[in-house]
Amino acid sequence: MNDKPLDLDSHRGMAAQKATDIRRALAEVENNATQLRERQAVLETQLLSVQATSWPEAAAKARYVLSLYTAELAPGDAHHRDLVAAIFADFARLTDKS
Repeated sequence: MNDKPLDLDSHRGMAAQKATDIRRALAEVENNATQLRERQAVLETQLLSVQATSWPEAAAKARYVLSLYTAELAPGDAHHRDLVAAIFADFARLTDKS
């Protein structure tokens, strides 16, 4: 008996190997997406449960929410993207002053 694992990929055709690679990549992406959603849920729970103690902390929370909002905007919605960018610039400017 041989203890080496058998490389099954080398015994299949190219189309089957590519299909397997795609399935593996999709499974990895889904796994990463699940982990990301779990980390996002933990972060959002923390943001809800911990009060900001300064304007920069409040601005950081607002940046997070505005980033979520911006991610959902249509690509052609330049007006709202520009508005969010202006708010981010205000946050940066005002945070540097404190």
